Amino acid sequence: MSIPTVDLAEFLSGDQEQKKKFVQKLGEAYEEVGFVSVKNHGISDGLIADLYKYVQQFFSLPLSQKKKYELAGMAGQRGYTSFGTEHAKGSEAPDLKEFFQFGQVSQSVYSKQNYTSNVQVDQIVHFNSTFEEAFRAFENSGKALLRAIALYLGLTENYFDEHIADGNSILRAIHYPPITEEPKSAIRAEQHEDINLITLLVGASADGLEILNRQGDWVPVTSLPEQIVVNVGDMLQRLTNNRLRSTTHRVVNPKREFWHTSRFSIPFFLHPKAGMSLKCLESCIDKDHPKVYDDCTAGEYLNERLVEIGLKK
Repeated sequence: MSIPTVDLAEFLSGDQEQKKKFVQKLGEAYEEVGFVSVKNHGISDGLIADLYKYVQQFFSLPLSQKKKYELAGMAGQRGYTSFGTEHAKGSEAPDLKEFFQFGQVSQSVYSKQNYTSNVQVDQIVHFNSTFEEAFRAFENSGKALLRAIALYLGLTENYFDEHIADGNSILRAIHYPPITEEPKSAIRAEQHEDINLITLLVGASADGLEILNRQGDWVPVTSLPEQIVVNVGDMLQRLTNNRLRSTTHRVVNPKREFWHTSRFSIPFFLHPKAGMSLKCLESCIDKDHPKVYDDCTAGEYLNERLVEIGLKK
């Protein structure tokens, strides 16, 4: 499927006409598809290459060494999470993946008080510093995209800024190991929607991502070189009373001849601070679109979903 492509440089150009066209194209894509491919996103090729290099080195470590970075009671929000721990909402089958999560870096009194420190991977030089640099780059790109979304929704351009500053965002490195026996299912990661506001995904190391279109068909999605895929999450869908769509997606197994290969993927889940209200925007409610969600905060919704996917008791 050819998902819509937008050029973030147009939004940041200073040309008001280009900016307006970008906002319209982005907003319409999120209403109709829920996914876009973004050019000139501001995350350098070199940084992405380094990130994948260190991620592959980490997952190549023996399990006994990776387990040293798995912290009890963290609900998978920091450090390593073992293979088969997480499952999709409504599914009992575990996803066929292991992952490492890197969260908000202390940069203010708020973040120091509200977030646990990131796990230090001392065995791989530059691992943590590269993750921190990538975290900031993704955060900056996400902020620009949310500013465009705010304008499309008729809000002030900086509406989301205060909510995502020191937000509970997560940079997740995922490893889908080689398939060594006949799988019980064709699915590596069961169908799901993301929890957060928006997700920024740099190109995975292999195909497998599919999205569910409006006709109910599963369609493969592959990001092009030098582009990232950005999709709407459930928090933004709730806030906009379903005006912007959190698209269902999944990861399927490769063809048999590629079973021996690993798949790596690195999404950035852009979250607001826990106290942000997800109450449906009044501008998204009318007689044809009655309010469909109860009021809650981002923190309350996140906790609810972490329980549903098996990361929290």
